[in-house]
Amino acid sequence: MGENLSIVTISLLLLLASTNAVQVFDIKSYGGQPNADITQALTKAWTAACAVAGSKVVISAGTYKLGVVTLLGPCKGAIEFNLQGTLEAPSDVAAFQGKDFWVSFERIDSLTVSGGGVFDGKGQTAWQKNNCNQEYNCKILPTNIRFDFLTNSIVRDIQSKDSKFFHINVLGCKSLQIQHVTITAPGNSPNTDGIHIGRSSSITITDANIGTGDDCISIGDGTQDVTINQVTCGPGHGISVGSLGKYQNEQPVSGIRVIGGTLSSTENGVRIKTWPASPPGIASDIHFENIIMNNVANPILIDQGYCPNSQCSTKSPSKVKISNVSFKNIRGTSSTKEAVKLICSNGVPCQQVVVADIDLVYKGAGGSATSSCVNVKPAISGKQNPPACTTKQ
Repeated sequence: MGENLSIVTISLLLLLASTNAVQVFDIKSYGGQPNADITQALTKAWTAACAVAGSKVVISAGTYKLGVVTLLGPCKGAIEFNLQGTLEAPSDVAAFQGKDFWVSFERIDSLTVSGGGVFDGKGQTAWQKNNCNQEYNCKILPTNIRFDFLTNSIVRDIQSKDSKFFHINVLGCKSLQIQHVTITAPGNSPNTDGIHIGRSSSITITDANIGTGDDCISIGDGTQDVTINQVTCGPGHGISVGSLGKYQNEQPVSGIRVIGGTLSSTENGVRIKTWPASPPGIASDIHFENIIMNNVANPILIDQGYCPNSQCSTKSPSKVKISNVSFKNIRGTSSTKEAVKLICSNGVPCQQVVVADIDLVYKGAGGSATSSCVNVKPAISGKQNPPACTTKQ
């Protein structure tokens, strides 16, 4: 009897295991080969995998050419995109036929993107065509990877290299984890933000290593409940909430936490930036803490007169209301004499701003580090180097 029971138990376990097994869809089974274009092979593999409950699309080691592709859900069950090799984008922007992305994952629940592979955007030629430093409404070049309207998903252990524009753009996502990603582009590559998040909620970014020509991470309107842990940033423009207030009907930003991490030789540290002459908006419950700055310009910055390349009117103030913001335990070295700049709007002054335990050393000409506070009266506690609000208005 016991022997028969054991056989029945084993049979049931084997049945359950086979039921839960992940089906693998290797692009090689669909004609995909290294050193060739795999756009059609990947599209076919994805379509087949998406129709199965519990599947994995595999791109094994090697270098592959890939055109513009949308990997669309909803899928029948959880699905993994496992990239072990290197994907290369077309160098010529004309090949994108007006599309503003290269690879898009869209409307998927329980997606995992993994494998340690590389998305190589081949952006060097495109950067020369970027005119966003001259045109307020410039032509948007293709982003390397878009994650649009994902839920309960994980992106881990991938690399994005030399995107033509943003590296990773997150839009309309809920419950997305981004872990151990590496993002690289030269410090002079324009608008190559590492990770941009817009109109999303419950997003975590952990242990990312980002060096670009723009913000390492930027938070756009309508974003709530974001935690950024232990990010290494540099080169780049720092970690930014904003810019906000450029467009009509922007949604509030709230619940942003940047905890730990190191910024090195960046053009800014941690900042909140809003455009002058903006429509009304809200940015609240934003906190930066336990961060190391190594030779960083403007390590702590609220800039409510953000107007790059004089592309806007500064005649009226920003109407984005900033409140419940803290900068705590931020230390290291500043490459600018003015290490702390809290420049708030005279139309809607900042409220409930806390500055605590700051130790930023400036070793350049002109004496020790300074700080300025405009249209804000922060609550001050702990060590203050530089002395808080040495310039007030």
